[in-house]
Order: sequence, then structure tokens, then C-alpha cells
Amino acid sequence: MEKVHGSRDRMFKTFQRQSLTFVMLIVIICCLVLCIRLAYLMIYKAEHYGVMAKELHERERAIKARRGVIYDRTGNVIAGNVSVSTISVIHSQIKNPEKVIAALSSELGIDEAEVRKKVEKVSLREKIKSNVPKEISDKIREMGLAGVMVDEDYKRYYPYNTLASHVIGFTGADNQGIIGLEVSYDKYLQGIDGAILTLTNATGVEIENVAEDRREPVNGNSLIVSLDVNIQQYAEQAAQRVMEQKSALAARIIVMNPQDGRIYAMVNVPEFSLNSPFEITDSDGIINKTPTMEQLNNMWRNPCISDTYEPGSTFKIITSAAAFEEGVVSVEDRFNCPGFITVEDRRIRCHKVGGHGAQNFKEGIMNSCNPVFITVGSRLGIDNFYKYLERFEIMKKTGVDLPGEAGTIFHNPKNVGAVELATISFGQSFQLTPLRLMASVSAIVNGGHTVVPHFGVGIYDEASGKITNLEYKSSDNVVSNETSDTMRYLLESVVSEGTGRKAFLEGYHVGAKTGTSEKLPRRSGKYIASCLGFAPADNPQVMALVLIDEPQGIYYGGTIAAPVIAELFDNILSYLGVEKKQ
Repeated sequence: MEKVHGSRDRMFKTFQRQSLTFVMLIVIICCLVLCIRLAYLMIYKAEHYGVMAKELHERERAIKARRGVIYDRTGNVIAGNVSVSTISVIHSQIKNPEKVIAALSSELGIDEAEVRKKVEKVSLREKIKSNVPKEISDKIREMGLAGVMVDEDYKRYYPYNTLASHVIGFTGADNQGIIGLEVSYDKYLQGIDGAILTLTNATGVEIENVAEDRREPVNGNSLIVSLDVNIQQYAEQAAQRVMEQKSALAARIIVMNPQDGRIYAMVNVPEFSLNSPFEITDSDGIINKTPTMEQLNNMWRNPCISDTYEPGSTFKIITSAAAFEEGVVSVEDRFNCPGFITVEDRRIRCHKVGGHGAQNFKEGIMNSCNPVFITVGSRLGIDNFYKYLERFEIMKKTGVDLPGEAGTIFHNPKNVGAVELATISFGQSFQLTPLRLMASVSAIVNGGHTVVPHFGVGIYDEASGKITNLEYKSSDNVVSNETSDTMRYLLESVVSEGTGRKAFLEGYHVGAKTGTSEKLPRRSGKYIASCLGFAPADNPQVMALVLIDEPQGIYYGGTIAAPVIAELFDNILSYLGVEKKQ
């Protein structure tokens, strides 16, 4: 019996020793694992957790970068900045909530309930209002309200307010471009925000008398554009005047250098306020501060590049140049106009009911005779006509440095018959943008090189004073020098002897072509009167296109649009230093 008990005791002691050994082994393994884990965290992951700890106790406050300025061609600021502030609250630092709520509501003109909601919200930072005028933000700063942050900011300001509004565009609350040049050159104009980094304790309260880290902002580059404030003002005044005189729906004017494509003015009246771009003022002067997005988009739309229209007789410049290049017409070729021409089963009338009778091609373009151009178009033929449409880039967008450019709406050549070719020849049954027409005509009258219409001239780094010029592609030999010379001569004849007489300007040789196109649907009684002119005729330095949309009463381009060309050039040519000639 004693042997049995002794055996059990030995077995129990053995079991105890084994259990103790096992437990110790487990403890050793756990300690080893913990040591390895601790070494991993303290050595390998030290940097990672150090960053996390820093982020936990560090609060970042942005220092806004100044957006680049936009200058016109003579150095006038057309888009600048004014100093404003952003007012925010940090919940954990507020000591007297009621005082903060009352002060911010009163000074910022915000409903007290709205301020209270933001002040009482538990968050790292809550913005109360941005774009606060400096005098108000300075007053709030002087109150010394705990938990209220006043951060410097910039707000876009447009010194000329409505001038060239569809071109310049504007920025949103975040200072990013929304339309116009502001969005096209946003990547240059936007700077890089800086920051102030402050330390906080575990409750989120900033620790006083601790050095702050500061990352300086990088201001945006400035933009130099070809827009000229004076020329734009001339053009806007002329457009406004003719629109009111003719009770027209709208008036549009583009002024451009046909040699290099620099745009001096682009007018779409009525314009809108760049400093209040989300408000619409109606014809009675009533301001709508809550317009729909559709209403705003309609107001912001730039018809000079985003809307297409039938060019009418101004397109005869294209038809003429193609015919001279192909050798199917000469200046002295003879034609007869009885007042109409029959194409297949269609009788197409001339604008002169009794007809122009016998005339040569020079007289035909001076008279803007449709039967002459229908005949010339048929001589060219469909394939050749489309060949020159491609050469003159009619089918392409101009590549202007503004958003929203529309493309040309044209017939598929497979669907073009004799009747379609006839209407194309005198500028009907298709649509293009006003700027597309100007760019194509520029290549015809400047000696034969293409231009890219543009505003951007250079990017200006004001810190270093360096200007980087912007470049645009050009192709040569679009037309021969002979064709270019002939077209300039003929279009000057249109002004001196033809339908463009009212574009005549004493002391200058002006070339022009007028146009009158009926809007769709046909027989609606709604027209667009136009005139495209350039000067001096022998070496064009400026080109302008005037469009008058839905004029009341007399609607012929030669009667109401051509005089606007003369008025514009009377102001612009001397301003640009173009000398008069006898």
C-alpha cells in the first residue's frame, strides 16, 4: 500500500515539474514575442508612429497662396486680388460659447442659430465664413475670442467688373477658375498654399509658447493676354449702341490681329458682373440673387465661340479664294444674273429681285450676287470644294484658349448634291462659329498662313521677373500670294464700290464683306446681320467681325453692320498707330 502511495507522489511531483516547465516555456515564448514586437515598434516602426503622434498633436492652418494676376496687353490689371479673411472656430478651445456666438453673428451678419450650430459642433475646425472683408476680420481678431481663428485669404477682384466678362471668367469660393481665361490658365494662376503647424495637448487645445512650423505659400504665376482694355471698351460701346438702336436680341464683336491670331476684343452684349457672377440683373434692373443653374449657364455662355450660325455672304470669301486657287475663275470672268438661278428643280433667288444683269466676277463679289457664286461653286465641284474647306480648316475648331468652343456643323460630302453645293457656295445650309470664320479668312488675306486665335501671350513669374512666351502652331501656303493679293483687292472694292460702302473710312483702305443670314426655321423673319472687315487692305493689321442678332426693321448687313466696322476702325487704327494713307 505504501509503495502505491509513493508511486503516486512521484508521479504527481513529476507532473508538477513538467507543468511548471511548460508554463515557464510559455512565459519565455510570450516574453520573447513581446520583446520582438516591442523592438519592431520601437525601431522599425518608430518613424511611422512618430508621424502619427505628431499628427495627433499638430493642427494645420492654411496660408492661402495669392492667385496670379491677369494683365491686358498694355499692363492693365483685369483680374487681381484683394485681402480678405476666413473665420473659423475650434470647439475644444472655446471658453465662452455665448460670447463667441453673439460676436460672430453680429459682425458677420449671420443668423445666430446658424453660428450656434457650428460653434457647438464637436470637430477639429469649423468654418463660419470666408471672404470676410479685412476691416471686419481685424475687428474680430482684436476681440481676442478664444477658439476663434482669423486666417488671411485672397478674393478675386475684377477692376472693370463687366468688361469682357465672357472672356476673363471668374473663380469660385475656393479661388479656382470656373469659366473663361480663369479656368483655361488655372494651372498657371493657382499657387500652392502654405500652412502654419501648431501643437495641441490631448484635448485638442493649442499649447502656448511653443514654436510653430511654417510652410510658406507659393504664389501663382501671372498671365499676360492680348486683350486690350481700350479696344474692348470701344467694341462694347459700339455693340451696345447698335443693339439698342436696332432693338436687337444681342450683338457680338470680335477684334483680332489676322497676322498672328491675337484677339484684342471679344464682345457679347449684354455682359455680366464678374464681381457678382451668381446674380442676374434683368432689363428692368431687378437683381435675381437665386437664379437657376440653367439661367446662370445661359448668362455665362460665350456665343462668339460656343454658338454656331449661318455666315451668309461673308462666306463668299472662302468660295472665292478656293475658286482662284483651283483656277476656275478670274477677276474678269463674265456672268449674267436675271435675279435667280435654277439648280435642278430649285429656283434660287438673288437678293436683288430684278437681278444684276451682265457683270464680271469683281462686280459679282461687290454686288454679293448669289447666282455668280452658285456658278463658281458648281465649277469647283463637290470634291474640290471640300478639299479647300479642309485646307482653310473650316471643319476644325480654332483651338482658341477658352473653354466651350463649338465645332462646325457641315454636310457629309456623300449627301451633297447640286442644290446643297449651291447653298454652301453663298454661305447657307451649314453653321460655324464667328471665330472659325475669322481664323479662316485671316489665312486668306494675310498671305496664306494659318493662325490660332488666342488671348494668352505670356506667363509672368513676378518673383523672378521672367516671362515665358506662349507659342501657337501655324501652317504656310494655305493660299498663294497671288490669291491673297487678289482677295484683298476685291474685298477693298466691296467697300469702295460695293455692298460694304458704309464700312468706308476716310484715310484708310478697308476691305470687307457683308452678310445677312436668315435664322432657322426659315421664314421666321429673324435674321443675323454681319460684316467682316480688315485694314489696312494691303497689309491687314486688324480684323473685326460684327454680328447683330435679330435686329428689328432693316436687317441687311451692309446697312446696319458695315457702319459699325467703320466706327470701330476709326477708333482702333489710330490707337494702334496705323497711319492714314491718301
